[in-house]
Amino acid sequence: MNLDHYTYRVTWSPEDGEHVGLCLEFPSLSWLADSPEKALAGIRQVVVLAVRDMLDNGEEAPQPMADREYSGKFQVRVPPAIHRTLVMKAAEEGVSLNRFVSAKLAV
Repeated sequence: MNLDHYTYRVTWSPEDGEHVGLCLEFPSLSWLADSPEKALAGIRQVVVLAVRDMLDNGEEAPQPMADREYSGKFQVRVPPAIHRTLVMKAAEEGVSLNRFVSAKLAV
């Protein structure tokens, strides 16, 4: 597993007055720092330690989202009235419901 494939983000935390480094695959972990670069370096190191600890304890580390395979299918439940409205709008545009909803989600 390549730890560089995890999804890292750095954002500003107004509450803390610092940059916060995050890793999407480890939502409970974070690292505060006075610069974005330090926040990224900090969260990356925390993830390394967390993965090492998990592996040492016989646990499986989460697979990076970037390395996962996706089928392109997921099911969404909506109220019947919304389903009807979507079907009608798709028909007005001359496309399938799937194509219509895919285009709306991509925006």
